[in-house]
Amino acid sequence: MPSDANVPGSGAIRTLIPARIDRLPWSRFHTRLVAALGVAWVLDGLEITVVSAIAALLTRPETLNMSPVVVTGSASVYLLGEVAGALYFGHLSDKLGRKNLFILTLAIYLIGSGLTALTLSNGPVSIFWLFLTRFIAGMGIGGEYAAINSAIDELIPAQYRGQIDLLVNGTYWLGALGGTLGSFILLNQLEPNVAWRLAFLLGPVLGIIIIVLRRNLPESPRWQIMNGQAEEAERSISQIEREVEKSGKKLPPLDESKALDLRPTTKIGYVALTKVLFQEYPTRSVLGATLMITQSFLYNAIFFTYGIVLARFYGVDERDVPIYLIAFCIGNFCGPLLLGRLFDTVGRKKMISGTYIISGLLLAVSAVLFQADLLTAFTQTIAWCVIFFFASAGASAGYLTVSELFPLEVRAKAIAVFFCIAQLFGSMGPVIYGALIGDGSDRFAMFIGFLLGAVVMIIGGVVAIIFGVNAEGKALEDLAPPLAMVGRTGTTRAEGAAKPTIP
Repeated sequence: MPSDANVPGSGAIRTLIPARIDRLPWSRFHTRLVAALGVAWVLDGLEITVVSAIAALLTRPETLNMSPVVVTGSASVYLLGEVAGALYFGHLSDKLGRKNLFILTLAIYLIGSGLTALTLSNGPVSIFWLFLTRFIAGMGIGGEYAAINSAIDELIPAQYRGQIDLLVNGTYWLGALGGTLGSFILLNQLEPNVAWRLAFLLGPVLGIIIIVLRRNLPESPRWQIMNGQAEEAERSISQIEREVEKSGKKLPPLDESKALDLRPTTKIGYVALTKVLFQEYPTRSVLGATLMITQSFLYNAIFFTYGIVLARFYGVDERDVPIYLIAFCIGNFCGPLLLGRLFDTVGRKKMISGTYIISGLLLAVSAVLFQADLLTAFTQTIAWCVIFFFASAGASAGYLTVSELFPLEVRAKAIAVFFCIAQLFGSMGPVIYGALIGDGSDRFAMFIGFLLGAVVMIIGGVVAIIFGVNAEGKALEDLAPPLAMVGRTGTTRAEGAAKPTIP
């Protein structure tokens, strides 16, 4: 098997590791990888849904007896924790490696969510404890996003990267579905003070199982070789290749022309990252920010207010709202599942722009029907399912875009930055929609809100048409030359530069 070697007189390392990863056929190793790492999105969907489901319960005297302001405030603290975790652990992931971080961040989430279940009744100390543990849990999940998306992109062969990223990101809705069903069962079968505590343990129980699987995963050989760890990278890629061969798959021949000459660079902080993003990759930065902001605005606006819309405009009993959420979750999961393959065949640019624009147009149509009072709670839910079938695939592709279009050395930090931008602007959605809903008497105001969401998504699609990159089937190093590459040009190939030459 080819191994890495020093390039005489250059101080660089010549490597075929990226090519060795991308030539691999799909195997049990890749399935295990996706199962072990993809749980990050499941946990976030489960966590947010559980908190939404038990929020009212925590205000009761027999539970925590906390005010609605405190309970909703704990959800905001969780989101702040996600932002802090993404930035901090995204930096550490680029510095210390993917494996170290995707074990650490999951452990932090387990601790934070588990300790939340120990919160005592209302009081200053209890409120502080609740906020602290929610912040810790949020940090773990935020860190997961940066480390996990980086690892998946770097370990999955190029021909499968799009559909796998979309599938993994779409599993958020499996978590949301599990959180809905789990909370519904617990709240209807157990005493309230026991039910809410067990609800917070649903995620940690799943996480404990997954952390065992993660311990046996290798470090990203791409990260190792880019950081000068040639021997460690060789061991990691050899382990992967052996696992693939044990599953009965034959390794295709290597293309020696895909060898890279690398000279590891110094560590890059967030200040230097800003230069990389906006001087070397300006159009990609605009693309990534736009896709993340638009999908986050729409999702937060609809997801956090759909129950109120159903209750105030359609007269749905609040106890029946979870039934409608189940359908909403299924529609959101089916989009990435069924459309994901097309992002690798039809292409990124066409599919991303198409899913954003189609979902925006469908939302506009549903807004007109809503204003004309032609929808019922059932048909409104069906409309949302169809809209978010496309929107969910597009939103997942937004995460794919920001994780594959920047150099490996800054990949996790780039994901963290765009994730935080999305959270910041996305938080405006529920506020705007909440104000438009009011007491449910002004249907026209909500009509304007739906049209606003439609326009936002269409803008995302138009930007994808203008600045999108045809990344399907291409190696990460072809999309964004590593900062460690010898002979690397100052700008990217996709933005007008010639292909970097290898001495």
